[in-house]
Amino acid sequence: MAQRHPNILILMPDQQRADCMGCAGHPQIRTPHMDRLTAEGMRFTHACTVSPLCMPARASFLSGLYVHNHDMWTNAGELFPEEESLFRRLGQHGYYTAHIGKSHYYEHGGFHLRVREPYMHARGFDAVHETTGPWATCRTDSYMTDLWRERGFLKAFRDDYEKRRRHPGIAVWPSPLPVELFLDSYIGAQAVRFLDEYERDEPFALFVGFGGPHEPWDAPGEYATMYDPGATPPRIEPCEPGPWVPEAAAAWQRSGRPAAMTEDDVRRLRANYYGKISLVDRWFGEILAACERKGALDDLLVAHWSDHGEMAGDHGLLHKSRFLESALRVPLTLRWPGRVPAGQTSAALAETVDLMPTILEAVGAEAPGSCLGKSLWPVVGDPAARVRDAAFSEIAHHGRRNVMVRTERHKYAVHEDGAGYLLYDLAEDPQERRNLIGHPAARGVEAALRERLLRFLCESQRVL
Repeated sequence: MAQRHPNILILMPDQQRADCMGCAGHPQIRTPHMDRLTAEGMRFTHACTVSPLCMPARASFLSGLYVHNHDMWTNAGELFPEEESLFRRLGQHGYYTAHIGKSHYYEHGGFHLRVREPYMHARGFDAVHETTGPWATCRTDSYMTDLWRERGFLKAFRDDYEKRRRHPGIAVWPSPLPVELFLDSYIGAQAVRFLDEYERDEPFALFVGFGGPHEPWDAPGEYATMYDPGATPPRIEPCEPGPWVPEAAAAWQRSGRPAAMTEDDVRRLRANYYGKISLVDRWFGEILAACERKGALDDLLVAHWSDHGEMAGDHGLLHKSRFLESALRVPLTLRWPGRVPAGQTSAALAETVDLMPTILEAVGAEAPGSCLGKSLWPVVGDPAARVRDAAFSEIAHHGRRNVMVRTERHKYAVHEDGAGYLLYDLAEDPQERRNLIGHPAARGVEAALRERLLRFLCESQRVL
């Protein structure tokens, strides 16, 4: 690929499902600007997160490492100072790098985010305007909370979140914040301001990390009533494990379901979640318009992705931390006029760790030797091509580490003690309602997937 230095824009909503876009065939949600990126680029329909939890997934995106390499299994800790970084590499390649919005590359709580700006600079960002995500805003200050305090809204916001925390059921109601001060509007407006004021000679690499549509279900203003709860698509109903499923695996399958969650709760929270996505989508449009005003749009490399999905009631579950498709699969769209064919989709398996080598190859920069992702450019050139035969994901859940392998047809996961607890045939059972773990007819498939999982763990080890 001939070397070019396009401006780079990375747009990352937090906790957006892969199916929650109009271009993905969602029957209700309206996302015209996300749809535009797909129409002008390529959407990877089977992109998987390498961890269905915020900090592990984000650390992998930044470093090109899997969770068992960087060892951030939960929302705690931070990357080692010597770890390679996508943005450090881009800076070395002549880019001015900027971070706006949520990073979550380190644990938030009890301080103002400006005290961690040296850490963010060390991760490779020249300019930093950081916020937390929704819940951490209750205990962590930032330039955004400074503004809310000045405008008289911070106490109302934090009181509202405390009320949601104490609510006995599923808390779904509008935010007390006006739309233009809401977390995602603040982040979007800061990104627009950065672009409008950008006058440097270097090309920019701008990361915009939105806080939404991450729960709680607090869409503001008109976005709280944008979608009719009665028209939301039905959830995937929870089901009982078959008699062949070992008891420990059956207990896992039944765990984590909120006892009081009703069908009405699911419909209301889904409608609110869709509203938060549409608000983020609105800011996608505002940011792209700012790029156009800057004359950068015609040679702008855009990546849209999310750290993980949202169960949103599927299987009787909420939030993430599961290897089920609703939490595992994420949006991944690449847009670069003249280099990425417009209006293409690919069902090739991709991982969020693949973004680092893909972006670096696009601009002629070399990925660090430690990077374990695979460049997606062969698939960009041929949507039928494949760069991986399987995708992998890792999570620490209920005190145990777990690892998953997903091929185009099957999904299999084991606990840290090696006990398998999840096996689905995604061709026959795309909604993952029939766990085949322990089924006599699935022993050969399980053995092959265990071997593939072991090979992945061996091949992805490294010397620290």
